[in-house]
Amino acid sequence: MIVGIDLGTSNSLVSVWQEGRSVLIPNALGEFLTPSVVGFADTGEILVGRAARERLVTHPEKTAAAFKRYMGTDRRILIGRREFRVEELSALVLRSLKSDAEAFLGEAVHDAIITVPAYFNDAQRKATKAAGQLAGLKVERLLTEPTAAALAYGFAGVDEEQVILVVDLGGGTLDVSLLHSFEGIMEVKATAGDIWLGGEDFVDAIARAFRRDMGKQRSIPKPSESAKFEGMLRNQCERAKHKLSEVTDAEIVVLLGEETLSWPITRDTFELLSESLLVRLRTPIERAIRDARIPPESISRIVFAGGATRMPMFRRLISRLFRQFPLQHISPDEVVARGAATRAGMVERGQGLEEHVMTDVSPFTLGVEVASRHGEGMVVDGLFLPIIERNAVIPTSRSHVLVTLQNYQTVLDLKIYQGESRFVRDNVFLGGLKLSVPSAPAGQEKVDVRFTYDTSGLLEVDATALSTKTRESLVIEGNPGVLSPEQIKARLASLAALKIHPRDEAQNIAIFERGKRLYEEHLGTPRAAIGAALDAFSAVLERQNPQEIAEARKKFEEFLRRFDDRVFS
Repeated sequence: MIVGIDLGTSNSLVSVWQEGRSVLIPNALGEFLTPSVVGFADTGEILVGRAARERLVTHPEKTAAAFKRYMGTDRRILIGRREFRVEELSALVLRSLKSDAEAFLGEAVHDAIITVPAYFNDAQRKATKAAGQLAGLKVERLLTEPTAAALAYGFAGVDEEQVILVVDLGGGTLDVSLLHSFEGIMEVKATAGDIWLGGEDFVDAIARAFRRDMGKQRSIPKPSESAKFEGMLRNQCERAKHKLSEVTDAEIVVLLGEETLSWPITRDTFELLSESLLVRLRTPIERAIRDARIPPESISRIVFAGGATRMPMFRRLISRLFRQFPLQHISPDEVVARGAATRAGMVERGQGLEEHVMTDVSPFTLGVEVASRHGEGMVVDGLFLPIIERNAVIPTSRSHVLVTLQNYQTVLDLKIYQGESRFVRDNVFLGGLKLSVPSAPAGQEKVDVRFTYDTSGLLEVDATALSTKTRESLVIEGNPGVLSPEQIKARLASLAALKIHPRDEAQNIAIFERGKRLYEEHLGTPRAAIGAALDAFSAVLERQNPQEIAEARKKFEEFLRRFDDRVFS
């Protein structure tokens, strides 16, 4: 028996394919939604789910929530006196769901399909799989949440050709996917997302406004000063967010010492506080449409997943952009879990299901570090050269020919990265290899670099010196396999927060960052042109001639203007 699991930031669900349909499995409380919260009871026992969530307010120092946001990092979370990795906390949630499934099914459960955000990178997917293994589950495969939502609506079994937009706004992440369904094939055309944008951020917006307004009248403790007050406040803000999806007014009531603080909030006020978040919502949607090269009017259906999609302002935004209403007959809280059960049924060839062809794409660009020569001896190094660009259909194999940059160098040091930035310092280092090349003048020796990326997350890199046919290869394992603790630590540590090195002058910083944004938003020829312009402007900055910089900045800004378009007016 294979179960489907939606491992969410706020809530998790487990499901199964039975008698020709997806069935949600209730937990011990008879509820389908199990809060993704872990904590210690006063007796020292581990609590998972609603019980632990209740203690977020009363015992915040002994409780952890929203830890999925740190999946794939080396972050340690302190609960009481014990530190946990994110995989360990996620494993406790999965173990609870496994126990619920076994009680419901009356048999042991060993296999699962677990959903992940489409925008999760290799380290995050591998960490999710590790969490499943720690919970005693064999993870048959990882299924992206938007694809699961589309499966729940049965698009894979419809002969009619359709283009489906799935927007998944959960507690911690935003996922956008464009899928093409035709003749039993479910093809992912493009994915985009923001792993730091979800319902929690809308709660934060309310909490900040409360602190700003009430702080003028009272001495409100900072989050670091009173974990209990912060827990109460966030609980009230979350309740207000949910209430404002149904009615136009809500009230936040919290205790400060012996005083009761009351703060009213209207739906209009909430929407004003959320304007910047709504702006961020548009960016991944536009990126996915641009990458897929599909005009908005060609979209046949819109599917929502994630509880945060219930917010009226979110629904209005999507309806206004696409001039159609989303499908709503499956609960957005349940749709991903139901899709996971459908996929589990396909793997088992369950009743009423046929195995369908499903394609996926690489959510991130994969490439190598290169340097570029400009002018008389000016070299800009640390540049990122894409080999497999994001949203390339996988499995895929792509190659690029590199040339030596230094006179008489004998070794090519090839470093592999994952990301979207023009500069490797802002991307994720995956590994490297060294290839011996004949000693020759710069530019004379050529090396063919080939990337092969498969559906299991396995990246194979081959480098061949064309003159001697000398070859070196490296296999970078993504999702499958078990790494040693040392390897896991090294891999997760590489996903530290990305920092941009500032420039001295604000004007240069602004235009430079604009160029980097546009580089990330575009692909192919436009991306190469923007990258070359970035390199040239960077070389001018290095010469530190104010007049030259001012002239180059003006030209660079005019150049970027032609690319700075929007999918929606």
